[in-house]
Parts: sequence; structure tokens; C-alpha cells
Amino acid sequence: MRPILNLQSFCFVKMMDENSIGIIKPQTYTFAQDEPFILDSWATLGPVTLAYETYGELNVDKTNAILICHALSGSGHAAGYHEGDDKPGWWDECVGPNKAFDTNRYFVICSNVLGSCYGSTGPMETNPKTGKPYGMQFPVVTIGDMVRAQVKLIDSLGIDQLFCVAGGSMGGMQVLEWAAHHPERVKAAIPLASTGRHSPMLIALSEVGRQAIYADPNWQNGDYYDKVQKPDDGLAVARMVGHITYLSDESMQMKFGRRLQNREKYGFEFQTEFQVESYLKYNGNNFTRRFDANSYLYVTKAMDYFDLTEPTGTLAGSFAHSAGIKFLVVSFTSDWLYPTYHSKDMVTALTAVGADVTFLDIESSWGHDAFLLEVETMTELLGSFLERLWQEDNEEQRLNGVSHG
Repeated sequence: MRPILNLQSFCFVKMMDENSIGIIKPQTYTFAQDEPFILDSWATLGPVTLAYETYGELNVDKTNAILICHALSGSGHAAGYHEGDDKPGWWDECVGPNKAFDTNRYFVICSNVLGSCYGSTGPMETNPKTGKPYGMQFPVVTIGDMVRAQVKLIDSLGIDQLFCVAGGSMGGMQVLEWAAHHPERVKAAIPLASTGRHSPMLIALSEVGRQAIYADPNWQNGDYYDKVQKPDDGLAVARMVGHITYLSDESMQMKFGRRLQNREKYGFEFQTEFQVESYLKYNGNNFTRRFDANSYLYVTKAMDYFDLTEPTGTLAGSFAHSAGIKFLVVSFTSDWLYPTYHSKDMVTALTAVGADVTFLDIESSWGHDAFLLEVETMTELLGSFLERLWQEDNEEQRLNGVSHG
């Protein structure tokens, strides 16, 4: 008897990229059950759970692992599909068979950061001391804390050294943290559209978003998990502010201009009239269905605390032991959130310590989001960089009498 394929399944198969990883099952790793995890604030946390996914196969020598680090609102779901989903992971166009991060060759890992809301320990998870969600009792975390938790995960997988760590925006901060403070664990690093420290403007923008959440009467000082009403209005405004910073003036002109939404002339009223207003409102409201307001507070605060010039006073001082890592640093001409000079500062510091650095400032009109939207450019750039590293590493291994297993 011929199997029946329902319409929904057929549509899903049609939508799935031929080079898609397919259905992915999320995983978790829990540590610090007996000995608490000490944070930069000297607070302790335990047990700690990280939600993560893996794509491809780890080779025998465990030398082909790549860690992908996500941005502010991202998750450990970088590629493939979860059962029943009609949308793939956030970087699916770059992770998979024959893509930039080729899973025919590499074992790719992506974990949700500490403090977020996609399965890793954070403010919405249960505090073992109270049996209730942590809320604002969750300790403030840093990018350094997030990365040390990732180190625990990588250790659990038996991987001594990552072939590469890559990520954009806040993901790029994690990449730089790995390179600066765990250099022996990394062969290559790819920070995209990122920074070595949050500037006053970036801190100011983060604070506007946090203030929007604080001002929502349903926030209740973070104690809203058992309430019907959540601080969705505040979170939506925070997302709207953030989303503006991910775009550029040129991209907004192209996408929206001054066009009106569902009307031909001004209504002379305080309603949503312009297409750009409607777009921001839609994105803000949609964000509240997938993200947690308290996590937004914690993750943005971690970004604001990020400053690789501490404690040495310079970026070069923090990269003093990173000379053995090969870097690909990428910025985008229209990114005003993390302008090109942030990446140039990184390159100057890395060059000063003798690191192997490739730097590209890519012409793009897409603003900060270009690292996600310039798919063809990123595929060619990342793929060729990794291919060069792979071949160089293979030659080194051959000279030493071994090869990638």
C-alpha cells in the first residue's frame, strides 16, 4: 500500500533546502551540581544547564569541531528544523551540507547562552532553592560567564581544542572572549559585526530598552511568571528600539520609504500610518511571543559590561596570548551599531601581538543585520577562510605524521 503524504508534510518537504540538515533534536548539558559555578560577580550558580544542538559528526581525533555563538535574541537552534516547525534555525543558510560551515566536514555546535530563555539556565528557569522561577533573583552574568559555561560544555564533549569559534554581534563578543581568555582552546576565530567593548552609545541604547521593560506595570520587578499579564508592552518597545539599530538608513529607505500602510493619505491622527511603523510594531509584538523580558535585561546588561580592555587597559593586552589563533574579522560599511572602527580597533590590537589576521569591511546596505542577510557573500567568505585553514592544518598534521580523523 502506498504511504499517504498529507499536504502539510508535502509543503514542509518542498520548503526544506536540499542541503538542509533536516530534523534536529535539541540537547542539554547540566553541570555544577556538586560544586557551584562561580560567576564574575562572585555569585554562585548551580546546577547550570545549557541547551545546545550539534550538526555533523565529530571525527575520531576530535579536531573538526566549530562552535557557533548566537546574538542577543538568538538560541542554540542555529540550523535544521525542530519537529513540527516550518522555519529553520537562525543561521540555516550558512550551516549544513555544502554550506559555509559544511557539516560534511565539520562538527558544528551551538549553545544557548547562560541567562537566556531557550532552555539554558536563566531568570525564567526554576531556582532550586525556592522551587519558583529565579526572576530577578538570578545573578547578573557576563560574556565571560557565558563563555566559561561553554567551555564546560566543550569539555563534556571531549574536545580539547575547537577548530574555529564564530559568531556575529554578541556572538562575536563571545568569540573574542574565547580568543582572549581561552586561547589554547581555539585554532581560529571569526568575529562578525562585533566589538571589543560596548561604547557609551551602545550602553545608552541598551538602557532605553531596559527602561521600557521597567516601566511596564506588568513587569512587577521581574515577578510575573505566574501572572496572566506579562510585560509584553515594555518588551515590544525594547525590541522596536533594538530593531532600528539593526537596520540602516539606506535599507529603511529601500524597504519602506515614506509609504503609508493600507491608506492613500494622512489620517491626521495618532494611529499606525507609515509602513515602517507597522513593521516595527509587528516585530515588537512578535518578539514577545518568543522571548522573555527578564532575559532581555540580563543579556543586554552582559553586553554592556563587556570590555576587553580590562584589566590591562588595552585590547592588545587582552590578546597577549592569542597570537597563535588565526582571525577573520568582518565589518559592514552601513553598520552604525558596531561601526567599522570597532573592528579596526580589534585588528590593530591583534596585529600588535603578532596574530594572523584577515580583515574585510564589506560594502553592504543592510546595516548590522548584514552578517545574516548577505548570504552569498558570507558563504563565499567563511567557506574560503575555513577551507584555507583546513588545508593548512592538514599539511601541518601530515608533516607531523597524522591527519584529520
